[in-house]
Amino acid sequence: MAGAVRLEPVDERNLEPLLSVAAAEAEPDDVMPPVVDAPAGWSLARREAFRDFHRASFAGLGGPTHTRMYAILAGGEVVGMVRMTRCDQPGIVETGMWLGRSARGQGLGAAALRELLNAAAAAGMRTVVAETTPDNVGAISVLRKCGARLREDGGKVRAEMCLDSALPAL
Repeated sequence: MAGAVRLEPVDERNLEPLLSVAAAEAEPDDVMPPVVDAPAGWSLARREAFRDFHRASFAGLGGPTHTRMYAILAGGEVVGMVRMTRCDQPGIVETGMWLGRSARGQGLGAAALRELLNAAAAAGMRTVVAETTPDNVGAISVLRKCGARLREDGGKVRAEMCLDSALPAL
């Protein structure tokens, strides 16, 4: 299934399918910034905040959030999201990703990150960085499969992927 992964920029066409996957297969705090004074779970306020959060990045790397979000599609179905955000240093973007529970453990994360690395290189970036926690074994595995250099720093795992070198084979 990993070979069937493709990325589509998040827009009005795929925003509702993305929200549906998030609400059914992820926790709000895993897929968007915290919402102050909202009831727990996927309340109407959180659903609207999810839409607003993604709409804010529709303009891409050159827009006000300096972020391009992509819906991850596997077999034509939305299964998660991956993004890249410009860092202060030229040529560097930071990435983050989430997958619905049913899409995890199938190689889709690594395939999606590879697609994002290709998109970052096409956008003229030299380096993609990421940060996770030492207990997020899924993220660490995906980063390793994509050739990231990992280092622990202050309770975080920081990853760096240089786009000047070829990506390791799957």
